[in-house]
Amino acid sequence: MSELLFTPEQITAIERTRAEVSQLHQQLVRYDLVVWTGGNISGRVPGTELFVIKPSGVDYPELTPESMVVCTLDGRKVAGFSGSQRNPSSDTASHAYVYRHMPDVHGVVHTHSDFATSWAARGEAIPCVLTAQADEFGGEIPVGPLALIGDEQIGRGIVDTLQGHRSRAVLMANHGVFTIGKHAREAVKAAVMVEDVARTAHYARVGGEPIALPGEAVDKLFDRYQNVYGQPQQ
Repeated sequence: MSELLFTPEQITAIERTRAEVSQLHQQLVRYDLVVWTGGNISGRVPGTELFVIKPSGVDYPELTPESMVVCTLDGRKVAGFSGSQRNPSSDTASHAYVYRHMPDVHGVVHTHSDFATSWAARGEAIPCVLTAQADEFGGEIPVGPLALIGDEQIGRGIVDTLQGHRSRAVLMANHGVFTIGKHAREAVKAAVMVEDVARTAHYARVGGEPIALPGEAVDKLFDRYQNVYGQPQQ
């Protein structure tokens, strides 16, 4: 466990991130993306070399800002915060690997949501057959390699698969979904959306072979959604 000193501004940023990450876990429950204590969210703390992550094996209704675990970017717990007595998520080393190797990523989410994970169980990418998928992910949702939990293997697979890819989601083979974002909320949105498109693509395939969107259409849809859709940033 690391003993570190922080400025008042950094402590404020840490506590804000703990509150945000704690609250966002309830969105995983709301959208039926997790069962029991499975799944997790982490968020990078602005202005620091830290991130905040869910404690291991704690029921979702019991999660609070004070229970979130503060970690360094090499996955070590930081002493001096409530929650530091808890074990962080078993995916902590992989989240840390993502943050070290993808500096623009400020949020990581993991779920075993039903439909998306069924594609992962087949080792099959979700083809881009929906305009909503083109908007959000810019193409197919790729499959990452089989990697075992407990060290940074999964993180390495996430990075190797998503670097240079427009998708913010990866289906880790025989495991589940990992999503990334510019902040934790964006990664949660990606986790919600990947399950939505996985479900629709599954149902479409039941009725026949879905029709893939042309690449040019995918590019136009992605560009518009990412750069025009919604309200101007303040």
